[in-house]
Amino acid sequence: MKKAKFLLPLLLAALCMPLGAQPGSALNLMLEPVTIAGLPGLQSFAYGQYNGKWLLIGGRTDGLHRRQPWASFDIEGHNTQLYVVDPVAQQTWAATLATLPQPLQEQLSATNMEFYQTGNMLYLVGGYGYSPTADDHVTYPYLTAVHVEQVMNAIINNTPIAPHFRQITHANFAVTGGRLEKLYNTYYLVGGQQFDGRYNPMNGPSFTQQYTNQIRRFTIADNGTTLTVNHLPPMTDAENLHRRDYNLLPQVFPDGRLGITAFSGVFQQTQDLPYLNCVNIDTSGYVVNNEFSQYLNHYHCATLALYDSLQNQMHNLFFGGIAQYTMDNTGALLQDANVPFVSTIARVTRNAAGEMAEYKLPVEMPGLLGAGAELIKPETLPEYDNHVVKLHLLPADTVLLGYIVGGIHSSAPNIFWSNEGTESAAAAQILKVYAVLESPTAVHTLNPQSVNGLQCQVYPNPSEGEFSITFENEKTCNLSLAVYGTDGAVLIEENFPKLQAGKHLLQYNMPESTRGMVILQLKCNGQTYTQKVLIEE
Repeated sequence: MKKAKFLLPLLLAALCMPLGAQPGSALNLMLEPVTIAGLPGLQSFAYGQYNGKWLLIGGRTDGLHRRQPWASFDIEGHNTQLYVVDPVAQQTWAATLATLPQPLQEQLSATNMEFYQTGNMLYLVGGYGYSPTADDHVTYPYLTAVHVEQVMNAIINNTPIAPHFRQITHANFAVTGGRLEKLYNTYYLVGGQQFDGRYNPMNGPSFTQQYTNQIRRFTIADNGTTLTVNHLPPMTDAENLHRRDYNLLPQVFPDGRLGITAFSGVFQQTQDLPYLNCVNIDTSGYVVNNEFSQYLNHYHCATLALYDSLQNQMHNLFFGGIAQYTMDNTGALLQDANVPFVSTIARVTRNAAGEMAEYKLPVEMPGLLGAGAELIKPETLPEYDNHVVKLHLLPADTVLLGYIVGGIHSSAPNIFWSNEGTESAAAAQILKVYAVLESPTAVHTLNPQSVNGLQCQVYPNPSEGEFSITFENEKTCNLSLAVYGTDGAVLIEENFPKLQAGKHLLQYNMPESTRGMVILQLKCNGQTYTQKVLIEE
């Protein structure tokens, strides 16, 4: 039986403001679904790799967590196995966690651990799950070192696995939903939260929650026997680092420095909305970029970072997941306040001047999937020290960029309030991602809202006629706002001459007879923001 393949044309064009794009190196992507016998559905897991094989640890075997506290993150959905996967031979091996000491069993079955592999050592931090020791759901305060090669060999050969794990405890490691990266010799534990107790969407008394609001830095001295951590002073920012369940990607900045960028995530301090800005991190500190807005792919999903040194362009790819916005082919945003599963594939590119822009790819994921997935790259790809792919060194033919593994596959965009556990599942099928270097066959759609610097958001949307608009202008401007019907009729029109710089909130009531879709347009300093708003009864 012939396998289906999805050809995703991707033009990585030379970006210069205005972002009209000059022709640049062309990179087409092709996705090929693959099923490996014995590979379970997993989401929000950790992984390591060695010699072409993967080690999969933790995560959950079910789909989206349920809304009822008694059913959410139940113990039946914990992954209590370690898996070794050979994607080339399409073979899988497994071993139970039951032979490990209790603290290791508990953390290694957790969801949303932070993780990073250095050489043959995989470091796992935190994670959330049910602890029989505490008789409650907790965020684990552990850092665990996993010798990837030795654990894989033990699983394959059915020998004891316990000697290949070491674990230490510190309160700084009690983090879930953050991300872990490494710059030179320092580890960066960015964002996340400590969440203890049972999840409750109505904010009942079943849990406590504390965001770290930090970039926690530490070094590790590890001789294979003794594991020592030196904690460095953290960087704290309750406004901009108050984010979790997001994407943190390694970067090469325009001046050649290696760094990290934190993209989107949830939730803002003042409102239950995702972050639109990003945070650029390097060894000297961090800088918040409010000139760029990311409206697509808000939650953690499969990602890939590539740098083209010939064009001095940093490309970040985001595959599906969960987001509050989608975008139509005209560049207008469509917002869903329920924050649905999406099939959007997008890229965010930083040009040589440091300017960032978001593009929607013309073809989407083959289904509502990608949330809680990981893209595992082959070890043979040319990379920088921080694992950014050297795009300019890829061969001029088809090359395997990696595998999208696991994640949540949802049956519909919005399932949360109706979720009884059958509306979604952890994806067992993987997607091979190929790069095909050839003449471009399609151009991506620029999201013009991503480059206007307004950080504009409209809520609630859908609305019953009342909605709020938040935005930020960095300098005084003559602001104009208009709301149009789909027939072009002007429903609201207002001007704000010489509006002072800063964050602003506007609130509006639509005429009572207004129903259906309306188009909101905000103009400031030559920049335009356009969004569709649904008015319901």
